[in-house]
Amino acid sequence: MEHPYGYIKDGKVFLKGFLGKPDRIIGEVKEDEASTISYFEARFEQIKEKVEKLKTDIQENQNKGSFLMKLIHLRDSLYESDALGDFIPLIEDLNQSEEYLNEIIQANRAKNLEVKKALILEAEEMKNDTDWKETAEKFKELKLRWIKTGPVDKEISEEIETQFNDAVQTFFENRRHFYEGLALQAEENIKVYEALVVQAREAHDLPNSKMAFEISKRIQKEWKEAGKVPAEKRQPLWDEFSRLNNRIFSRYKRDLNPGPQMHPREVLKKIEAMVDELKKMAHQPTSPSLISRAKAIQEDWKKLPVRKPKEANLPARSYQFFMDIIFEKAFIEKLVHGKYPDFESKELQEQNKIKSALLKDLLHRDQSELETMQSNSDNFRVQTPDFEMMMKKKLSGLKRKVDVKNYILKQLSPRL
Repeated sequence: MEHPYGYIKDGKVFLKGFLGKPDRIIGEVKEDEASTISYFEARFEQIKEKVEKLKTDIQENQNKGSFLMKLIHLRDSLYESDALGDFIPLIEDLNQSEEYLNEIIQANRAKNLEVKKALILEAEEMKNDTDWKETAEKFKELKLRWIKTGPVDKEISEEIETQFNDAVQTFFENRRHFYEGLALQAEENIKVYEALVVQAREAHDLPNSKMAFEISKRIQKEWKEAGKVPAEKRQPLWDEFSRLNNRIFSRYKRDLNPGPQMHPREVLKKIEAMVDELKKMAHQPTSPSLISRAKAIQEDWKKLPVRKPKEANLPARSYQFFMDIIFEKAFIEKLVHGKYPDFESKELQEQNKIKSALLKDLLHRDQSELETMQSNSDNFRVQTPDFEMMMKKKLSGLKRKVDVKNYILKQLSPRL
């Protein structure tokens, strides 16, 4: 049985050769020749629809170049398709579409080349910048734009890729070398700080306070001029360095101004007299004259020798306690008058209620802070002698604040 584009021979279906291709078997007769011919003609119609759909997709989509490989694969498949029909017009249509796509692709690649040349210029201009953070961000954005830009002709693709990557790599290599240099310099700087701490220790142990003080001034200046190091490495060294220098200065100041020479019994007598007077003042209403007298007693205290006899320890604590009561009561007076403009016109009982409420609120805060401090102190695993001393002073101060407020509350209670 004959067909315009094929024939049946010995139960086999043949497609006539085209475009230099020989005749080839595409199938065999299943039921009868007519239905077999119809089957392979239908397959050809399906292939025609694929070609038409591809041509439509190319026209309707913006990224036309993305269809080139699909077109080539479809055209190549036509030479091997098992169907009966005129394949030549289909192949010619696809050839024309390929030419059309190649023109578009070539134009796009020319545009891409211009864009990439501009990006290379930007990279070249920035590659020697030393604003590492800002320029690194610019390079990240530049690389993203490069990636989003389409391909260029294969003949020059490797060349421009190399140009761009060389500029990018130059910047990041420069940045790496810079930070490696910083790290090395930091290590050298740490050695300088460590040496200054050693000098501070040696100065601290000198018996001559003036000589120790002169060394302290010199090494503190050198510390300020030393280079940068990471804070986490510098801080422990600074803590020890500053502590030693503070002690050196305190000893020098003591030796420079030893204060009046007094017999220990005279010192104790003066302290006890101050405590007796402060105790009486602590039970009196706050007034400007009372505060003025308390400040005068503070000045007298400063005139006493720094080193006091052991017998003075207890009265010295009493001195601080009653002095705190006087100034705490003055502080409460100031608060209530600021909060209640008509405070003076209120009854004494009402005034005491207001003061007590305010004191209880302040007392609650102090107690919370004291509990937190005690808890934190217990949780520290490593405690140096200096740390323990610091914590004891802090806890002692907080306990005294609590005791002072409780003492004043008791003064107010009988009048409620």
